Amino acid sequence: MKRVLFFAATTGYQVREFAEAARALDIELILATDRCHILNNPWGDDAAPVRFEDPEPGIESLAGRGPFDGILAVGDRPACVAAQAAEFLGLRFHPAGAARTAANKLLTRERFRDGGLRVPEFRICSSATPSDGIRYPCVLKPLDASASRGVIRANNAEEFRQAAERIARMHIGMQAGDILVEDYIPGREFALEGVVTAGKLQTLALFDKPDPLEGPYFEETIYVTPSRESVEMQAAIRDAAQAAVRALGLTDGPVHAEMRVNAEGVWMLEVAARPIGGLCARVLRFNDGSLERLLLRHAVGGDVSGFHLSPGAHGVMMIPIPHAGVYRGVVGLEEARQIPGVEDIVITAKEGQQMLPLPEGSTYLGFLFFRGPTADEVEKGLREAHQRLQFLLPAALPVVK
Repeated sequence: MKRVLFFAATTGYQVREFAEAARALDIELILATDRCHILNNPWGDDAAPVRFEDPEPGIESLAGRGPFDGILAVGDRPACVAAQAAEFLGLRFHPAGAARTAANKLLTRERFRDGGLRVPEFRICSSATPSDGIRYPCVLKPLDASASRGVIRANNAEEFRQAAERIARMHIGMQAGDILVEDYIPGREFALEGVVTAGKLQTLALFDKPDPLEGPYFEETIYVTPSRESVEMQAAIRDAAQAAVRALGLTDGPVHAEMRVNAEGVWMLEVAARPIGGLCARVLRFNDGSLERLLLRHAVGGDVSGFHLSPGAHGVMMIPIPHAGVYRGVVGLEEARQIPGVEDIVITAKEGQQMLPLPEGSTYLGFLFFRGPTADEVEKGLREAHQRLQFLLPAALPVVK
């Protein structure tokens, strides 16, 4: 039986998807996580403890759990630790330095610029007061956050100050110089899911993001594939993504890329050394199974070049949080599920959970999946189903002292 070392910060739904795929492929999945193991591993999954903030001791101890035939990770931090472990254990994966670069917005911008890709003007912010030379509109980003958390557009100096102070409050203890400031890039946004083998990118899916992401915050909602862009533009996007992979030095493993397109061409935003997050991977169904099955096959050295998306169009909505509040339920769920084309609606919010929208928040209320004959029909169906849902999010009561 093949054995794959799998790095994850939690044992949430994305981990369970990989576990199910591994069982179907007769692959043993060994979980490496930074959860607390003081209580004799109450989860009962025999996970290997690796402190992501100080991974070396845990990585060294993994040698005693081997041998392993492959390595995978979900999440930016786990991907960086997995890359470090792969080098120590002699496993095929992205280089550790490349994974760390991909997880840092400043280093990514520098590599893209040096690699000849289109990049906006960028600089590091050292205070809440904008320095000379900043052009508006601009976008402020914490260097190490993900999922658009803390990303804020500013149209003038006062909005810049408010955004910088807001980001600093979100990142307690953040030092001066931890905010990337770059020119706002107008245009349509896309996402590309792929896998890299010996430095060559294989595009698995190209997603349109039909909602305008113009700020002040940049919450992602709908992904639809196949893309409705022209054949020529899709080729340009794939070429830019390959150039970005090369610039970062990513060589072997999954990647999730984001980019914008306008009259000047393709502007790469990021290439993460990991697969698409959350339950979004469920939207991808291939001729030989799920994305998780594909990535597990690739991790153990299998040829996945013959994988292609199943016919039709596919879409997912990451259900946005309309306002801060405590989740108390949803009305209209069964009605929405009856809409032809709705494949599933998964509510991940828990009763009593405090929900925060962007830029402070980093989660969604759930995921809505739709399949249909065309991308236009899928987008329309996702919006119609979402309109049937009414989420109960009363404001949290203030604490009385």
